[in-house]
Amino acid sequence: MRRILASVGSVAFFVLAPGTVAGLVPWWISRWRMETPVSGWLLLRFVGGLLIVAGLPVLVDSFARFALQGVGTPAPVFPTKHLVVTGLYRFVRNPMYVAVVSVILGQGLVLGNVRVLEYGALVWLAFHLFVLIYEEPTLRASYGPEYEQFYAAVPRWLPRLHPWPGPQENA
Repeated sequence: MRRILASVGSVAFFVLAPGTVAGLVPWWISRWRMETPVSGWLLLRFVGGLLIVAGLPVLVDSFARFALQGVGTPAPVFPTKHLVVTGLYRFVRNPMYVAVVSVILGQGLVLGNVRVLEYGALVWLAFHLFVLIYEEPTLRASYGPEYEQFYAAVPRWLPRLHPWPGPQENA
């Protein structure tokens, strides 16, 4: 039953949080109108498209892992029962935040909209402060040594080149 609630909660939070931050707000800023490519480089539109295409499945995968493996949601009001350290979490500690910022920056590049790019930078800063001030201390308190091992092995923002093998029993 908890897994079903976690799945429903994750879908609702997916629509509410990333749907607003990476969808609605960039639309409000840009109305999704194409402008001259940033710096006049048409190639940046292609790079932006790649960021969007790469970011969306990362978001879906991360939300699914929270519901199905963590048996909870990314929302602080219904946190996971288990620390999620599989899938893309073996490369970077915050794939959801990286994906949201990638989708926003991708839109900025595709649309040639500097205001969307500036918004993406502000979103990253807000995520960074939230992670430092709330999320990491909360995960340390909730999961103790399990989180400490994950924290020490997996970078916060820039992915590892090779996946972390996972928690070691006697580490």
